Amino acid sequence: MPRVFVVTCAFSAGIALPPALASAQPGRAETPVESSSPITDVVETVVSIPAPLPAAVQPHPAACDRLSYLRFRAANGPDLAADADRILIAQPGIFEGAGAFESVARNTVSAAAAQGRQIEFWALDRRSNCLEDHTGTAAGLAAGDLDVATDYYFHGAPVDGKSFAGYADGAQTAWLADIGLAQTLRDQYDLLRHELPDPATRRDKVLCGGHSLGGSITGYFAEWDFDANPATTDDAGFAQCAGYFALDTVIAPGSPGPDLPTEVSLPSGSADAVAALSPVLRLPAVINPETTNMLAMTGLAARLDPGGVDDIVARLPHNPNIDLTLRTLLSADYAGFITGMPDVRALHATNNAVLGMIMDDNSMPFGFIQASVGFPRGPVRPKSFPQPNPALVAPADPAAVYGWDDYDAVPTTAFSDPSREVTAIGQLARNLCEQPLDFTEWYFPSRLPVDMSAAGDSDIAAHLLHPDGIVRHRVFTAQAADGLGATPDVRPGDVLLTLAGYNHIDVLTASARQNDGMPERVSTGLAEFANG
Repeated sequence: MPRVFVVTCAFSAGIALPPALASAQPGRAETPVESSSPITDVVETVVSIPAPLPAAVQPHPAACDRLSYLRFRAANGPDLAADADRILIAQPGIFEGAGAFESVARNTVSAAAAQGRQIEFWALDRRSNCLEDHTGTAAGLAAGDLDVATDYYFHGAPVDGKSFAGYADGAQTAWLADIGLAQTLRDQYDLLRHELPDPATRRDKVLCGGHSLGGSITGYFAEWDFDANPATTDDAGFAQCAGYFALDTVIAPGSPGPDLPTEVSLPSGSADAVAALSPVLRLPAVINPETTNMLAMTGLAARLDPGGVDDIVARLPHNPNIDLTLRTLLSADYAGFITGMPDVRALHATNNAVLGMIMDDNSMPFGFIQASVGFPRGPVRPKSFPQPNPALVAPADPAAVYGWDDYDAVPTTAFSDPSREVTAIGQLARNLCEQPLDFTEWYFPSRLPVDMSAAGDSDIAAHLLHPDGIVRHRVFTAQAADGLGATPDVRPGDVLLTLAGYNHIDVLTASARQNDGMPERVSTGLAEFANG
């Protein structure tokens, strides 16, 4: 397979800006976010700041000349971020928006407050998410009606006079060929300077990190020099951070491979050609804008009516992309995948069960999308597609109606037990559809991973001037035992948590209270690190 596809599948996966923020209005805007999260001692807002792209970038929507992030802070904490004890700023993984951090952010801020410290958690959104249209998702959630959302996306029904224009392509996405590593790092740097203009505040209070691909991005940030002059270090990435945190990843620059970031030398200048050929990383099925939106629709169905049967799959359009995606994710064996029999669309299941069978580690075949959210209720059989895996199961009775046992209600079986389940299915559903900057990313710019593979690129080398940028600060690493296997070099002062039962997505979504009665470990450990 092409290197870019391998890189993509090694890592995981914004709702578009509220109408008040979606225009190119001048100045900073901050809007409260409503959430059904049980963690109620945390205030969430969506923040948007002006940040025009360079003149050399190809034509793009005015809304893309802004940067946005989700800001989480304690309800009794200071209004000004500079007055907080710490600010954690997180880079998302591949196909991932800011909303993916909602649970770990709330849990961490709440845990720190319980320890007597007021911290903030900022979840960054990539510029490419400005192209997304989540009008239908937001309208369906507000109306409590799945049909409002699916009719908007699949049947041309308008919402408040607006109709879905389809998924962006061609000239609409050509400008993303210019949005690579340098622009991604610059965006974080500019946002930090805008929100925290005092260099001492950034140096002393900010912890920089991310999930999955976000660890590699943070590694580059730590070694980057923004004016390309090593003699002036106030603009160096490491000078904007007091420490680093890695969520099932490592803080290290390089190409994001299956285990650790590795240096892979592509010819200098090759990134331009590759990105121009395909500005957005999309495949004919499984990974593309329509299927990432399908995840949000599945989460919305489970959020609105967890026990509803045959809701979301029946509403999905019949086209080669969706049909092949469903067969890839739900087929039990190669015969079923090739023939389409039994028809996975004929499966009878609750909305919770459909979401669980798409993303749970006992059925989802791709590790970078796996979470531990429970187990199907109904007869199952071992799954051998796309490769044999003793932990994977598929429905065994086409006539049965499948339900879902949540993470805290799973019986001990040959396939799972309570110690290996950590995320509530309802929490995952909420994360997928409620956030104003959503969980899944429709338009991931292919230029970013290509740049990260171009170790010999002269433009990148001109800024990678601080190889000691990472070792200057402590690193907190939360490693999912069933995740991607990224193991860091641990130095004195660093913190490494190895999390039994956690998968790649669980480090973001795990419930605040675990099945052993203890608080969630990523957030409590991260809060202790931030308080140190």
